[in-house]
Parts: sequence; C-alpha cells; structure tokens
Amino acid sequence: MSQGLTPEFALGYRAMMLDGIAREVECTKKVIGAVPDAKSDYKPDPNARSAKELAWHIANSDVQFLDGIADLKFNMQTPEHKPQTTTEVVAWYDENMKRGLNRLAAMSAEQLLTPVNFAGVFNFPAVLYLSFLNNHSIHHRGELATYLRPMGSKVPSIYGGSYDEPFVPPAAEQAA
Repeated sequence: MSQGLTPEFALGYRAMMLDGIAREVECTKKVIGAVPDAKSDYKPDPNARSAKELAWHIANSDVQFLDGIADLKFNMQTPEHKPQTTTEVVAWYDENMKRGLNRLAAMSAEQLLTPVNFAGVFNFPAVLYLSFLNNHSIHHRGELATYLRPMGSKVPSIYGGSYDEPFVPPAAEQAA
C-alpha cells in the first residue's frame, strides 16, 4: 500500500469520485454536444486547439484515464477511428465513459492502491488519478464552454443556469 492509504479509504474515495465523475460526464456531454459541426474549426487564437480538437481531447483523455487506471498502466493511445461529428463524439464518450466507470467500480481495494507510473512524472496509487481525471476534464470543459457563443451556439447549464439555459428551481418546475 502506498502513502499510508487504507483499503477502506480507497474504496470510499473511489465511490465518492465515481459518483461525482458520473455527474460531470452529463455536463460534459451537454457542452460537447453544443459545438456546431459547421463551426467546429473555430479557435479563439491561432495557438489554441479548435473546438473539434478540444472536444475530442476531453472525450478521449477522460476515457484514456479511466482505462489507464483500470489497466494499472497508462498507454494514452488514440483510437484508430475517431468520431467525426459532434453527435458521434458525444455518443462515443457516453458509451466509453460508462464502460470505463464500470471497470473502475469492479476494481478491488488492492488494485486501487497499486502505484501506477504516469509518464515518469507521477507514481500514485491508481485511485488517486481519479481526481486528476476530474480536474483535467473540468478545466478543458470550461475552456470549450467559452468557445460556444463565439461559434453562435448556446452555453448549457453546468453548475446552475446560464444565460442560454437559466436555472429553474425544482419548486418552480412543479408549479408550471
């Protein structure tokens, strides 16, 4: 076991993180799904990724992280046939995130506590990479959300309402 982490901690932390990541996936699908295919080459700066590249980076990296944790080895390889349209990226992401989350849910405490090398930079217990996955995904999702209005799209609600998708309290929905 690494860094004094207990099996109980690993299992509890995994449960907490998988629950949160599952909620984040739903927000991420909405943001990626708002990228208009006709304007997916948009980039706010010549040095930035295009919206299409950024959407794929988010989807692919999230899945690669889940697979790396479950495999106890990070390969970080891009699939040969990657989705081309926004709808295809969202469907691929949804399917592969469900698969990856299920793989992690099936891991034992011993597996979760196994140190995994990440590019020679980190060597953390597998379970701790869940926070890295989550932070990386949220960071790039926020970046992609800033592209949406300049592309003529709408910004979906993420952690509450947006101008385009205002927050409606549950009590107000029931009264309507």
